[in-house]
Order: sequence, then structure tokens, then C-alpha cells
Amino acid sequence: MSLEKARIVEKVKVSVKINGKTYEGLVEPRMLLVDFIRDVAGLKGTHIGCDTTSCGACTVLVDGVSVKSCTMLAVEADGREVTTVEGLSRDGKLHPLQEAFWRNHALQCGYCTPGMLMSAYFLLSRNPDPTEEEIKEAIAGNICRCTGYIPIIRAIKEASVEMKGGRK
Repeated sequence: MSLEKARIVEKVKVSVKINGKTYEGLVEPRMLLVDFIRDVAGLKGTHIGCDTTSCGACTVLVDGVSVKSCTMLAVEADGREVTTVEGLSRDGKLHPLQEAFWRNHALQCGYCTPGMLMSAYFLLSRNPDPTEEEIKEAIAGNICRCTGYIPIIRAIKEASVEMKGGRK
């Protein structure tokens, strides 16, 4: 086989429901889910950071489970439901977790924020009243170089209280 023929890659049709809307595309089998979200769906809230699962900026939910989308292939997400940071707000209103991050200054540069929000959302969907230690453990896979984590932990705790009495 010639080198020219070896470069030809068969594309695969992928259909993923992201934030309630179905996105389809012909993609190379090696395309990462984070690239599908950003390039095919056009949703830029999910950030690409390290490509090694170290930073957590690309965290999303796949079928309700927290996943670092830089290490999942788009073909693995075919037929599944993905929630990104854009899916947290409803009818133009921020989610209580987003509001709590804003009120507590739990972001500075904002690069880690989508992943932090999604990791926190996953935690609160499983544990509506987490301790500070449980919050620290839940966001341990997310690196923030700006805030020092204290405002983030405070925001997640505040959101947990607000979400128990209202919107999830």
C-alpha cells in the first residue's frame, strides 16, 4: 500500500444529543469528543486544556456521568446524551451553580470554569449536601491557577443549599 493510500481515513457518521439538541457529522474515528463539541456542534464553552485529563477544563456529562472529553472519542459518544456548560442555563437564566460562582467570585480568567461547573454539577446531582471534603474530592481533577479554590468551594456549598430549595 502506498503512503498516499494509507493517509485516507474512512469517516464515520456520529450523532450526539448535546444539551437536548442532536448534532450529526462525518468524523474521523480518532476525533475527540471535545473537538466534536467545539467544531461540529459549535459549542465553545467546553475548553481544551491539556489533552491528558490533568486540567479538567473539558469536563462534560455523558449520560449523566462526568467525563473528561479530551480522552473520549466522538464515536464513543454516538447515540448518547452530553451536557456541556451551555446546558446548565435554562430560558436565558443562569443555573444556581453559575449564579453562585458569580456571586462568590469563583472565577478569574475563566478557563477552568466550565469544567469546574460541570464537575460540581455532577457532584450535586449525586450528593445534594456535600461536605467541604467531598467538594474538594469532586473538583480534585480540575486545575485552577487563579482563584486558590476557596471561592470555588464556597460557591459549590452555597449552590447546594440553594438547589435543595429550588431549581436543579
